[in-house]
Amino acid sequence: MRFRRYLFAFALFSLVCGACSAGVPSAQVAPAKAPPTLEELKGLTYSGIPETPGPVTLQNGVWTGEPAVPGGASRPTVRLADDFLILGDLDGDGLDESVVVLTFNSGGSGVFSYLAVVSRREGKLDNIATESLGDRVQLKTASIQNQKLLASVVRSGSGDAACCPGELADLQWSFDGRKPSAPITAKTSRLSLGALAGTEWILRSWDLTESAALEPVVTLTYDAGRIAGSSGCNRYNGTATDGPATGEFSVGPLAGTRMACADTLSAVETRFIEQLSGAQTYGFMLGRLAISYRKTGGSMGTMLFQDRAALR
Repeated sequence: MRFRRYLFAFALFSLVCGACSAGVPSAQVAPAKAPPTLEELKGLTYSGIPETPGPVTLQNGVWTGEPAVPGGASRPTVRLADDFLILGDLDGDGLDESVVVLTFNSGGSGVFSYLAVVSRREGKLDNIATESLGDRVQLKTASIQNQKLLASVVRSGSGDAACCPGELADLQWSFDGRKPSAPITAKTSRLSLGALAGTEWILRSWDLTESAALEPVVTLTYDAGRIAGSSGCNRYNGTATDGPATGEFSVGPLAGTRMACADTLSAVETRFIEQLSGAQTYGFMLGRLAISYRKTGGSMGTMLFQDRAALR
């Protein structure tokens, strides 16, 4: 079980690593009142990460420090997630701040996550706050509402090993001017499939390195022990049951309509049903639902789904 849960920490680190290989286009001058862009944030200096010797300046979304042991292979690394950004006015001046995710890894199994808040003032970018989420934390949602930074995370609770977080917590920070309050834990519960309810999830990746096409739209919903949605052409439904360990689950036999489909749609449908039927674990990565499944041959893959409401 723990081996499967370790996959989530590795998958999160791999997902954030997308910034490493992507080239950064030539910088463009942003309007004075525009919120900081991801491209600008990939080269900014950030403070407030206690695992680093001081403020770190990213290059193409990455900072790499000196090895803890001279000549060692492992180096401390800070990375910016290049596909996560939320905007909103936190300090009440009428201008939006940008919030991004940073991760720190020293070469071991720990992956420490942070929400970094950046403002644009008089044409200059300022990292006004960096708030810790914790080690191997899964980010379910993040938003800015009424000058509050809100985050829903899956973290290690009482009795959880660091590898296997199982507590679902709602956190919030209030901003008085440009200074955030200490984090407030608004609510906690144990992670269960109920955390998927009330959302229509759209398939965005077949695996961490393979995006899904925008068409056909493949969806997943959960309600009271059952999953359902569109498999690309037909509708499907079946049971979904939490497993003995938090974050584990199984999918019962899936039934569906039998409408004739074009070959391209049938191929999508067949693949999705096969992968979903092999589901082993679920969790969240940078605001997306992550379902890990067993591939033919025994290796594991991870499908990623996005909240349809976030696409509007």
